[in-house]
Amino acid sequence: MTDAVARIHAAFADAGVTGRLHALDIDSGEQLDAGADRPVPTASVHKLCVLVTLHERAAAGLLDLTEQVECPPAGRATGPTGLAAMLDTARMSLRDLAYLMIAVSDNAAADVLLRRVGLDAVNATTARLGLGRTLAVHSFAEMLGTVKEDAGPEGARALADPRVITRLRALDPARTNRSTPRDMTRLLAAVWRDVAGTAEHCAAMRRILGLQVWPHRLASGFPFDDVHVAGKTGSLPTLRNEVGVVEYPDGGRYAVAVFTRTAHTAATLPAADAVIGTAARIAVDALRAKALRSR
Repeated sequence: MTDAVARIHAAFADAGVTGRLHALDIDSGEQLDAGADRPVPTASVHKLCVLVTLHERAAAGLLDLTEQVECPPAGRATGPTGLAAMLDTARMSLRDLAYLMIAVSDNAAADVLLRRVGLDAVNATTARLGLGRTLAVHSFAEMLGTVKEDAGPEGARALADPRVITRLRALDPARTNRSTPRDMTRLLAAVWRDVAGTAEHCAAMRRILGLQVWPHRLASGFPFDDVHVAGKTGSLPTLRNEVGVVEYPDGGRYAVAVFTRTAHTAATLPAADAVIGTAARIAVDALRAKALRSR
């Protein structure tokens, strides 16, 4: 494992990022730690916590996932996908809003669900599951609002200035939604092992996570037709994250959480995206090799 950790750090360095990673064999409990307990801003990765809370409350009979919700355009969180990019009033079920929240990382859909379950409920869920270093402190609209405020009057153009980046509260885990890579793999394992809720609800969550449309981060490390990757990304200026589960045809299941930062302010950095898949592949290969040696 020591060699794999060194290779992961080398991959991060080659891509020009600093990275934190935790990988977990869901069934054996074997793990790989590359900065797994360092607090990190979660960005949209925290939508996974909202998803689990939504299904937990549905299982308890506190809400119906087929409940229809009117979603007017006024007051929507901004974003390039889903409701956040739409112009007109939409009406859809809670479970379809959850699909948009995860599959295309729709900020507006996430906030509709967050208002429905409540921030305190999200934190109660993560606490119940033993995620002691995971905390939601604001909605996704509020998080984006801090970026706008901190950028100042020049708006998005100011985010090209590294000095502006240093003052963004959304990038400071002490002042925004946060977790650790280890907490996130623990949460994923709870979903895959039917511990985060009933078997029916965990299966529904796994389905939605498997429908994420972005192939350029975690999934890029596993370009095989018979290997399934399910996950949730998170992005902010200089920050690229993804957490997910990699499933092999032999039954192997591996939860991986990768959180990265770069000094470059460009929105498009293919190497910074791809290293998430590269690092995850190194970690999963090491876990699989150790499992084979122990047989």
